[in-house]
Amino acid sequence: MPSQLRSAPPRSSSPAGRSRGAGVRSALAAAVLVAATGVVTSATPAAATPESSLQQIVPAPVEVTTRPGTAFALTAATEIRTQPGSAEARRVGEYLAGLLRPSTGYRLPVQPARSPRGITLLLTGADPRVGEQGYQLDVTPAAVVLRARTADGLFSGVQTLRQLLPAKVESPTRQRGPWTVPGGSVLDHPRFGHRGAMLDVARHFFSVDEVKRYVDQIAAYKINRLHLHLADDQGWRIEIKSWPNLAVHGGSTEVGGGPGGYYTQEQYRELVAYAASRHITVVPEIDLPGHTNAALSSYPELNCDGVAPPLYTGTEVGFSSLCIGKEITYTFVDDVLRELAALTPGEYLHIGGDEAHATTEPDYLTFMNRVLPLVAKHGKKATGWHEFLKAEPGAGAVAQYWGTTGAAPELAAAAARGTTIVLSPANRAYLDMKYDENTELGLSWAGYVEVRDAYDWNPGAYLEGVPESAIRGVEAPLWTETLTNSDEIEQMAFPRLLAVAELGWSPASTHDWTGFATRLAAQGPRLAARGVDYYASPQVPWRN
Repeated sequence: MPSQLRSAPPRSSSPAGRSRGAGVRSALAAAVLVAATGVVTSATPAAATPESSLQQIVPAPVEVTTRPGTAFALTAATEIRTQPGSAEARRVGEYLAGLLRPSTGYRLPVQPARSPRGITLLLTGADPRVGEQGYQLDVTPAAVVLRARTADGLFSGVQTLRQLLPAKVESPTRQRGPWTVPGGSVLDHPRFGHRGAMLDVARHFFSVDEVKRYVDQIAAYKINRLHLHLADDQGWRIEIKSWPNLAVHGGSTEVGGGPGGYYTQEQYRELVAYAASRHITVVPEIDLPGHTNAALSSYPELNCDGVAPPLYTGTEVGFSSLCIGKEITYTFVDDVLRELAALTPGEYLHIGGDEAHATTEPDYLTFMNRVLPLVAKHGKKATGWHEFLKAEPGAGAVAQYWGTTGAAPELAAAAARGTTIVLSPANRAYLDMKYDENTELGLSWAGYVEVRDAYDWNPGAYLEGVPESAIRGVEAPLWTETLTNSDEIEQMAFPRLLAVAELGWSPASTHDWTGFATRLAAQGPRLAARGVDYYASPQVPWRN
């Protein structure tokens, strides 16, 4: 992984070593928050009015129009109506009903729309500006009407609609109403098509349920890609039937020497399907040719000397490499990519390519020139960390940039060749960087990354010599050398993930730190109602 890490604490069964603000699970009064975290936040703002929730949406929409004094009331008689004949629209309607039923206690039956009544989800009549992922939302006292051209757009609109209801609608248990949606309209579409979150399940293994939990959390903020880092020196996390020892042996440990684990192919399919039900595409990564000690330990023949190294539970980087000169190496890679491609509906396979310090430059180029065609052979396109640009992959490839400066001439040259770029600058988008010097979890090799650091940059103008048209999107990686459970994932991901989500979705014209911090503060009670253990950054005027 792109981390430059040199040491990390061993895994603990308890959520020790957590950031200030840990355990923020309910909407606390400012004084209680100070007592619990030792952080003095800004004065708690006045309670939001129904109309103001239209101004508190994260990510910020393209256009919002308010209709003061009007609102739609969600009641026990409300029905959710969907585009007749569309199974996709009905699935989005069922998802919405599933969100709202626990807290409201209402039945919220889902049925085909005969007229725009109740909450109506339609795939007709949307403003053409919404494109393939946007939506149009109109709220009157009589109805909430959500229109889009695709089910992706309807799903994005649902994420906005849930933010217009009181924060307690996110609770998994029944709450007291009223449940009102402010009158007005929203027209919205994303700035970038790729809005990603990466989860490293190789350094520490996370269960299917833990990954699903993260999927639900990121979907709420219009993230549409989940990049899974499935293999590294410390663990191999996906069953490969033609090379079974990869998972059985290579997946048997993790950083600090814990038990590790792996996903069977059936479990991986389950994760892919679950993400798809949240309109998220999984991008699997097998990091090559470095970061491969788990594979080298599993099969001696992948080593140049034919001797398998021991399993690795530390955190050094750059010491491992597949044997570039052996033909068995390419048989191995071909088999892995073939099985992974068959399991993955998305169009991309991530082949890593970073920190291959144990591989000479000529060997690296030889390897990539052999492997890139294998990705295409199995019907996929290649994406990799930006180092793989040394091999000059063809048009259609995607480079993921993790550097810390906008000066990257190799990216400009690649963009001119037709390569598109996903931006993950480590000093902006890496969710495993410490917030400040007092943060106990995480790393700091790229510096401290507070919420404002994660927000205050422009993806469209970040790289010198690279036009915005070459930027495919943004992605927030979360490396897990120091993270062992969902609470710790949440501490590091939230609220910074919301900053990256907004950079990926919202138009550049809406970029304003003060406004974002205020809107982010309104998300605190929502995160707490969902049980998200977010970090109460002192930069944000959190509300109760």
